[in-house]
Amino acid sequence: MNFDRKKYSNKLLLDLYEGLLRPRMIEEKMLILLRQGKISKWFSGIGQEAISVGATKALTDEEYILPMHRNLGVFTSRNVPYDRLFAQFQGKIHGFTKGRDRSFHFGTNDYNIVGMISHLGPQLAVADGIALANQLGKESKATLVFTGDGGASEGDFHEALNVAAVWNLPVIFVVENNGYGLSTPSSEQFKFKNFIDKGPGYGIEAVKIDGNNVLEVYDTIDKLSKKLRKNGGGPVLVEAMTFRMRGHEEASGTKYVPKELMDYWAKKDPLENFEQYLLNEKVLTKKHIEKLRASILADIDSGLEKAYSEALPVASTQVEVEDMYYPFEQKAVEESDSFSEKRYVDAISDGLKQSLEKYPELVIMGQDVADYGGVFKITEGFVDKFGRDRIRNTPLCESAIIGIGLGMSIKKRKSLVEMQFADFVTCGFNQIVNNLAKSHYRWQQNADVVVRMPTGAGVAAGPFHSQSNEAWFFHTPGLKVVYPSNPRDAKGLLCAAIEDPNPVIYFEHKMLYRSLTDEVCDDYYTTEIGKANLVTEGSDISIITYGMGVHWAKEIMKSNPEVSADILDLRSLLPWDKEAVRKTVEKTGRVLILHEDCLTGGIGGEISAWIGEHCFEYLDAPILREASLDTAVPFSPPLEQNFLPKGRLAQKIKDLVEF
Repeated sequence: MNFDRKKYSNKLLLDLYEGLLRPRMIEEKMLILLRQGKISKWFSGIGQEAISVGATKALTDEEYILPMHRNLGVFTSRNVPYDRLFAQFQGKIHGFTKGRDRSFHFGTNDYNIVGMISHLGPQLAVADGIALANQLGKESKATLVFTGDGGASEGDFHEALNVAAVWNLPVIFVVENNGYGLSTPSSEQFKFKNFIDKGPGYGIEAVKIDGNNVLEVYDTIDKLSKKLRKNGGGPVLVEAMTFRMRGHEEASGTKYVPKELMDYWAKKDPLENFEQYLLNEKVLTKKHIEKLRASILADIDSGLEKAYSEALPVASTQVEVEDMYYPFEQKAVEESDSFSEKRYVDAISDGLKQSLEKYPELVIMGQDVADYGGVFKITEGFVDKFGRDRIRNTPLCESAIIGIGLGMSIKKRKSLVEMQFADFVTCGFNQIVNNLAKSHYRWQQNADVVVRMPTGAGVAAGPFHSQSNEAWFFHTPGLKVVYPSNPRDAKGLLCAAIEDPNPVIYFEHKMLYRSLTDEVCDDYYTTEIGKANLVTEGSDISIITYGMGVHWAKEIMKSNPEVSADILDLRSLLPWDKEAVRKTVEKTGRVLILHEDCLTGGIGGEISAWIGEHCFEYLDAPILREASLDTAVPFSPPLEQNFLPKGRLAQKIKDLVEF
């Protein structure tokens, strides 16, 4: 292995050597603890330390790094206290996730590190978000994110690189090419020869380095990061060639690796080779090595002693539930005396404008939202008023844009992401349910992101533009879900959602955009999330509903004057207003739950179960539900009307009254 020290000082060389030695010695200790059953799992980075250490040492401490399984050297090079690191590995409260996640699945803003999730790819877009925030704030900082050659097969890899290239973001993407994705060799992962071959396709610089040569890693990342800081943009793809000397994780072993390959890479050990080079250069002595090893071992033992002295967490249901969300008490902003008639679509646009004015850190992102104004023209004219930095057209990449929202949150910025249609959110589902929703619970980082969801059927748009998919998110702790049924609530709930520092999924029914008008306050105001609205009062039955269901219920009840009904508009689905539901059930004793979503697995099932468990003594009839058919949404209008519940609603009300 050839080392070129260039003009680097002895001090830097020794610092890099210590940087390699620390994670190696910790790993050797961890493997012993694993065999003793004192930690549950270990992902070894032995043989790959030069990439983590060289890259981290080349960046400033203020620049964010997003590591993966085999990047222990990032944490040690950032001087993360060993007692906290070991407490994390052991699931202790003193770790970074309060015992809720393990190994390197954590982040810490104290050390500007954002850990991975097991899905491998999502952190790439989060790096884009951090870099975008730096770019908007005119901070001369680079952001570095790691992925493996296996993880780079994920669509998130393409999306993150593509957006970074289009937006000229200052991100260094490091692919640790260690030859295997668990047991699957590179030949079965990709057809191209090297990852740097992808650079020209994205229009970005791509560099290949020896990932086992710490000096080459340091020198390359140092030059690239300086260039990114100076130019304020321009992502770079770095392919670091290396090898994984142990199993994907210890239990998997390495039997699938040919012996000659292991022997070849054993000779390229980054620590042993660099140590020998420094000895030959008279920069390092055997005595210094012994002294340094003793000092590091003392640090490890001290950290382990502190971590071991701490008991395992004592579970508190209240704490666990509360920690799913960033603590936030919404203080409703009251409506002013100025009102005018607004359509549903205008109320949403109004709420966006006034929120952009109130929060200069807010950025709107989505397909065609800039000059075109979005497919429903809700953001028309916004670019002229707020500029392209804040009203951003995106490539077709829902996952990356949602991940960017989380990255922006890490830098204290607000994001609103528009799904062109709610159906398309499936392409960003993982980012929402596994990254946004779990972020605060895992490492106390809130996700200040609102996802707008144009939803619903009735416009003959077929199976892929008409779905009601709110139940997917209703099931996910850590999210909030709102669904206004009228212009007044549409504006108030949208402003509240943007104000809330937690992730909010905001549903807006497409059929209501231009068909519904109401008197709406002209000034900024908020409608409290989690509070239902009693639309009409009656004594015979309770119809509990939301969205388009409110209008179906009102229409049917107008044609049925002999029956009086409470129509309760939930407005918020997560959390939903249990007390309002209890109150109407106690009042009428007969309940119909109505929603546009399919019946099976819909929100009505959960509300029905809750009423049966908590309000059974007040019921005078079975709880009934009416919803759309358990089919996909058909295109042809007669089929679509048959699919929707409106045509069956009158009979269901009759059944309930006559029971």
